[in-house]
Amino acid sequence: MFDMLLPAEIESKTLIPAIRAILAKKLTADHGIREDKISKMLGVTQAAISNYIRGTRGDPALIEKLLQEKNVAKMIEDLSADLASDRAYTPSSLSKFISLCNYVKSSLLICEIHHHMESGIDERVCKECENMLLKGPGAAY
Repeated sequence: MFDMLLPAEIESKTLIPAIRAILAKKLTADHGIREDKISKMLGVTQAAISNYIRGTRGDPALIEKLLQEKNVAKMIEDLSADLASDRAYTPSSLSKFISLCNYVKSSLLICEIHHHMESGIDERVCKECENMLLKGPGAAY
């Protein structure tokens, strides 16, 4: 028997906090939006936004990795601009956030994140997961 994080767990535990940290910093630095407004926009507490901005929440290495990926950086920039102009999640910005997460999974960046978090992953399980990520949602059915 083995323990292994599912892609959705990796997404919720590391990817989403890292994206929120990037967005919080961008919305503050680039758009001058206050923490309390950002907290409402991102659906988290003001304390969480403060932690994201200070760098005590969101994995710094993952944040750096995401920002180095050209497509991810562009998607984050677009999402940040949408949030800054609308001051709230809209169907468009929500769609962009979901597309960003899906891109990280389908480009297999999620696998790099997983290998960084957990060692000794059974490569057979890893390969099966990779095949399913590349095929998209519902592929196993």
